[in-house]
Amino acid sequence: MLADALEHLVRGIVGHPDDVQVTSKTLRRGALLEVRVHPDDLGRVIGRSGRTAKALRTVVGALAGGKQVRVDLVDVDRR
Repeated sequence: MLADALEHLVRGIVGHPDDVQVTSKTLRRGALLEVRVHPDDLGRVIGRSGRTAKALRTVVGALAGGKQVRVDLVDVDRR
């Protein structure tokens, strides 16, 4: 559910919505949501001074209901 919501939010921000991939992994400390975007869209997802990324993390944290969730932003070229 969290991965779907995050993917929906990110697709609305980027210029290449087909390149958006959100993968979910379970770690000892909680969930990890890894967002992969086109290299041209990385700046849009991060935003000025990281404001957009921080807002995305805040929304996902609120949807998580108090559980630990980490959101990492990665461009498509980096694997």
